[in-house]
Amino acid sequence: MTAQVTAGIDGSQESLAAAAWAARAAVLREVPLRLVHVEEWPVTPEIPYQLAAHHAERSSGLLRDVAEQARKEHPGLEVTTEHQLGRVSGLLSAAADESDLTVLGSRGLGGLVGFLIGSVSLAVVGTSRTPVVLVRADGAAGADDKQTADVASGTPTQAPRPESSPGGILVGVDLGHPSEPVLAFAFAEAARRGGTLRVLHSWTLPRPYAYAAVADPGIGELRGQQVAQRLADAVRPWRAMYPGVHVTEEAVVGAPGPELVKASRGAELLVVGRRKRKARLGPHIGHVAHAVIHHCAAPVAVVPVG
Repeated sequence: MTAQVTAGIDGSQESLAAAAWAARAAVLREVPLRLVHVEEWPVTPEIPYQLAAHHAERSSGLLRDVAEQARKEHPGLEVTTEHQLGRVSGLLSAAADESDLTVLGSRGLGGLVGFLIGSVSLAVVGTSRTPVVLVRADGAAGADDKQTADVASGTPTQAPRPESSPGGILVGVDLGHPSEPVLAFAFAEAARRGGTLRVLHSWTLPRPYAYAAVADPGIGELRGQQVAQRLADAVRPWRAMYPGVHVTEEAVVGAPGPELVKASRGAELLVVGRRKRKARLGPHIGHVAHAVIHHCAAPVAVVPVG
């Protein structure tokens, strides 16, 4: 693995927003930015050679323009570009495993419908051995026409620059499974960005306790105090390791996916974990990560655990 941040780009608003986010992340980490564009290959009879050559020329122009934009916005940033041919999901997954962090675009369809993440991004998130951030291009539909170019012409659409949010970073913690990689990533990001970190754990009473709590509400209160103490114990070593990070922690009652989506409004970044395991029908990212990826407006970092 190389100390670098990789961004996968395809010329869409979402991928350009991801490239801008990745450039800032690379600056904060003081590592190079790697821009990767993968062109599906091989060329089939349905794709004439002349058209394939045009696509290759357009891809080179796209990489060049995005790299120049990153260097312009972040003087001194080392930027490398790669134009690869092959299966997009496989090559992007391999590129992700070679980097500290990978950033991809995620297409928004509105708050109620959620994200149309696509099979490629889902495959990378579900198989990568390193964290992957999915970035949404907010406001893409309302972009100024003067800043919007026709992707088909080979000139990328101008992506909005990422701005720091006053909401800081939110991390979801599952006390029932190992959470050290998730907390390590979240605390390190908060330290780099000089912001705040909110640690959230959601819980529900086991069914027998839930029935008993109807007759005795004190059972639920006691259980809540116990969960809050466990959360504080899990966070305490990281507080000591990152004394400059302002941390708040909260244990809430409810399903983790909806609670994280609700709490992430206005956040700069949402961090969740994904247990590394193979699924017979393809990549498996877990129901919590799946929920926040599809419904959270903030960038979502998915950290492999275990």
